[in-house]
Amino acid sequence: MIARDITIGIKEGLQARPVAIFVQVASKYQSKIYVETGNRRINAKSIMGMMTLGLTAGEVVRVTADGVDEKEAVENIETYLGSKSA
Repeated sequence: MIARDITIGIKEGLQARPVAIFVQVASKYQSKIYVETGNRRINAKSIMGMMTLGLTAGEVVRVTADGVDEKEAVENIETYLGSKSA
């Protein structure tokens, strides 16, 4: 298992379109992937779950992945979340 704290760089935060793209990125991997903020832990492959988080630019989340492609998954998720546009 790998975990990494990531700062949301997407200027509009994770609204509908950025969440949909995020879920597509996460769904490419076999690993189980979760996003944690506060006391909430959401399956990163669940669009409805991710929408409930209401993540904003500058917010820090913890992304965890567990599986055969966990390192690549977290690296690509960090690249997407840290980008300035979605």
